[in-house]
Amino acid sequence: MCAFVNIDIGSVGNWAERRGLAYSGYTDLAQKAEVRALVRECVEKVNAELAGEAAVSGSQVHRFIVLHKELDPDDDELTRTRKVRRGFVAEKYRTLIDALYEGRQVQHIETLVRFEDGRTGIVAADIRVETARTFPCVARGST
Repeated sequence: MCAFVNIDIGSVGNWAERRGLAYSGYTDLAQKAEVRALVRECVEKVNAELAGEAAVSGSQVHRFIVLHKELDPDDDELTRTRKVRRGFVAEKYRTLIDALYEGRQVQHIETLVRFEDGRTGIVAADIRVETARTFPCVARGST
């Protein structure tokens, strides 16, 4: 299993500020090594919990990407009720999906974005593909 991760700019921004980690916006913060390590730690914690449940142990995340921009309804990536438009996102970010499954470590991407005032622009980034530790299934015995 592979995953795209969007960080919460408020929560991760506060975390970064408490650690004296300077950043200039979402893209900069999302690509910091410290943030990727934080996300990896969270993914690995969930993977360890999944390993304890035989029915879902195969759902552990092996590789992930911290996206360089938030998924946004204005960019047609989310519905107005904030549900992911999976087909659209899969097509728009095909190069990132390929990078996850083809074993690449870094993938360059340029993404067209629409700002609140109607202007458009390009957000470019070199996205690092991260590998998370996975755990063997540990069947829990009855107590």
